[in-house]
Amino acid sequence: MKKTNRISLLKYWTTRYVATLVLGLIVVTILSVAWIQHTILENRLEISEFIAEELANRIAGSQQPNTSPSIDKNTLKSRDQFLQSERPPAIYITDAAGQVLSTNQSDGPYSLDHFPIDLLQKTRDVLKYPTGTEEARIWMIKKPIEVEGVVFGWVIMLQPENELGNVTDEYRLLAILIVSLGLFGWAAIYILSRRLSKPISQVAEAAKQIQEGNYNVRLPEHTKEQEVYDLVYSFKEMAQKLQQLEALRAELLAGVTHELKTPVTSISGLLQAVKDGVVTGDEAEEFLSVSLKETAKMQKMINDLLEFNSFTANALPVAMEEHHVNELMTEMVHQWKIGQDLDSITVELTTLTADRIIYTDLVRLQQIIVNLLNNAKHAVEADGRIDITLTEENQLLLIEVKDNGLGIPKAEQELVFERFYRGDNKKYKIRGLGLGLPFSKLLANALDGDLILKESSSFGTTFIVQLPLSQG
Repeated sequence: MKKTNRISLLKYWTTRYVATLVLGLIVVTILSVAWIQHTILENRLEISEFIAEELANRIAGSQQPNTSPSIDKNTLKSRDQFLQSERPPAIYITDAAGQVLSTNQSDGPYSLDHFPIDLLQKTRDVLKYPTGTEEARIWMIKKPIEVEGVVFGWVIMLQPENELGNVTDEYRLLAILIVSLGLFGWAAIYILSRRLSKPISQVAEAAKQIQEGNYNVRLPEHTKEQEVYDLVYSFKEMAQKLQQLEALRAELLAGVTHELKTPVTSISGLLQAVKDGVVTGDEAEEFLSVSLKETAKMQKMINDLLEFNSFTANALPVAMEEHHVNELMTEMVHQWKIGQDLDSITVELTTLTADRIIYTDLVRLQQIIVNLLNNAKHAVEADGRIDITLTEENQLLLIEVKDNGLGIPKAEQELVFERFYRGDNKKYKIRGLGLGLPFSKLLANALDGDLILKESSSFGTTFIVQLPLSQG
């Protein structure tokens, strides 16, 4: 069998959450970079347009009639700082025909002496300056120098797009922010994953202890997460239940061994006495008779055990047939009463007011009723009473078997349908394996019904068999 490499729950959650976090941060970074580039470019173009307009208005305010526009170069340089770029933009002052009159560029690639008049007369003030190549796009911002409706010249600013979009500081800040978020997210994920995986790891460790037979496990009791709390609480309940069942199994195994060993020892002793001639004549016959009775009891217990195991393995068939309820129950109770010594016990059957049809297995139902009646007989004492009452409710036949015996102790009532369980009042009084009620419940379930303990107290016990009635 191929070995599967498994990783811890903490590592599994942490690595996948971190991978998801990194992927999310990458997407956020890409979107943020695109947004920053677009926003910075738009903002710097707006600032450049504002500076150009401010220069145009300043020049127009000092313009003399019949003179060309002009401005001090120091004024041009003082505007560079507003753009916050490594390289200042090229600023030009031209006349109305586009001839450059003043500029802050004495040399370099942007040392121009003329701008095309058709370019200056375009409607938009922010344009892409034609350079003849797509590799280095240059933005052109122009504002007219206008006095009383007459254009005397132009303020023109040129700057490459890569310089306008230079956002080194912004990228540095974004990188610090992303890295900080990544580290903080990783730490938060690790702490949360550890918090969630710790109780699960403790449950896994406790499962190993139970596998080794140690049921005294310790698990955290104060857990805020509802699902984890439910897991821990359910596991602790399961561990306690397993511990109880293990103790019960050991006790029941000892009880079954004792119940089977007692008749064997009795039979062996009786037969040995007959063989050795210790008893003779009528007394020997009595010893043989007792031995046969003990053999029959032991055979019945073994048959009960085999039949129970066969039924739980679905090896016993169920033959369903139609029967009249009142007639069927009257016959069952009558047959049971014939074979019993009921001198001091009253048995009463109350049938349905209107007879109904039931679809059931006669033999299996009789096994249930006989077992309940036998239990009731063992429970009652002198002047005891057993009542069998038939009622109908929601298309169900309710067969109520009630006695006025000592009842079942409260602590034992939840265990009466556990296989091999025998109560303290019964285990020393009546020989058996504790399979009667569990087997009867299995039979009732096989008949599409159920067997329940309705109530039990010091005044008696009531069991109810529920079976579906035929429609119509």
